[in-house]
Amino acid sequence: MANIKSLTGMQDLYDDGDMKNLSSKLFEVEKRIKDIFINYKFQEIRTPVLEDANLFIRSVGSSSDIVNKEIYSFNDRNDKALAMRPEGTASVIRSIIEKKLELSTHKLWYLGPMWRYERPQKGRYRQFNQAGVEILGIPEGFPEYEMISIICSIIQDFDLKNCVIKINHLGTKENKESFCQALVNFLEPFKKELNEKDQERLEKNPLRILDSKSSETKSILKNSPSIKDFVDESSIDLLNSLKNEFSDLCNIEIDHKLVRGLDYYSGFVFEAISSELGAQDSFLGGGRYDYLCSQLGGKEMPAIGMAIGLERFSEIVSLKNNQKKLVSFIIQTSNLEPKAYKIAHHLRSLNKDIVLDISLSEGSLKSKMRKANKNNADFAIILGEEELNNKSVVIKPLKDELKEQQAVSIDDLYSFYKAL
Repeated sequence: MANIKSLTGMQDLYDDGDMKNLSSKLFEVEKRIKDIFINYKFQEIRTPVLEDANLFIRSVGSSSDIVNKEIYSFNDRNDKALAMRPEGTASVIRSIIEKKLELSTHKLWYLGPMWRYERPQKGRYRQFNQAGVEILGIPEGFPEYEMISIICSIIQDFDLKNCVIKINHLGTKENKESFCQALVNFLEPFKKELNEKDQERLEKNPLRILDSKSSETKSILKNSPSIKDFVDESSIDLLNSLKNEFSDLCNIEIDHKLVRGLDYYSGFVFEAISSELGAQDSFLGGGRYDYLCSQLGGKEMPAIGMAIGLERFSEIVSLKNNQKKLVSFIIQTSNLEPKAYKIAHHLRSLNKDIVLDISLSEGSLKSKMRKANKNNADFAIILGEEELNNKSVVIKPLKDELKEQQAVSIDDLYSFYKAL
């Protein structure tokens, strides 16, 4: 019988503590990004990984690549069309509508796995992890500054180099429609020069052509109309203000060809790119989506959000192995284990900044000490028959050869451990 293997583009993630390992980096990145969100007073929301497939068709657009090519969908036993969530925002808005909370303001964050059927490559997988924030119920203005501030905090916290935050404004719904029509009129004479994918975009979603990776299309677009000529002055003022206020913290660039891949975006949009990621250089993006709530059957609710692909992000961060101090508790004979576990339980309650490891396998004192050194432990606590009779243990430093091991009472052990 053939071995069963993981599916293409779906990884097993195992934290071995080595920050050169993508899995270990990913876990650390998740913790630190979560702390940033909490620092901005965002509340966590968790939504199901399975949703009604219509949620994503109605939100991201039937002409988008996600719906046409990338969504994982199937019918259940009741013949209901279900989908694995390909992104987080639609589920958050569905939850707000279902709870009838559209008239309140919310600052929410989420983190979890998403699924898209795309070609696996560096930093891109069919099951991937995404973290995001949503500011709901507050019109354009203040939320844009908070969003850029969060991105700057992420870039600064991880000490990222060679990053640019690109910003743009798509104007009102009417501005966007007028610009799309002007773009179609401009591109029609060049239709045969566009590749098949861009020809399809021209028919169904012309704004997405601005995000084309084709060098031929990019060359044609050099003389295309600019969204700048279709939006009002206040939209341009917002872009200039954001750039002026935050340019001393991060590299911010106004890019009037910037669009986002999902149909629900309107108004202010942004993305963060890194030259270290190659052609697919975006690792974070988002924008305003004031019409999505009403589009999904709820009341009108202004909203802006951001999402970050954690695998792609982990590719560009460098993290140090900031491991906690490790103490190995070595039991010389198995009959002492009940007492030892009681002592260990009390030690863990005294100092949660220390990792306490008890060997669960049989072996000699020598082999257990060898394992403690291999695990890079700072100290070994040794408990044998003689120590137990004397109500004591031996503490042996493993990283400082000048310090000798010493026998101490159980009470002194607790004081020592608490002070580590």
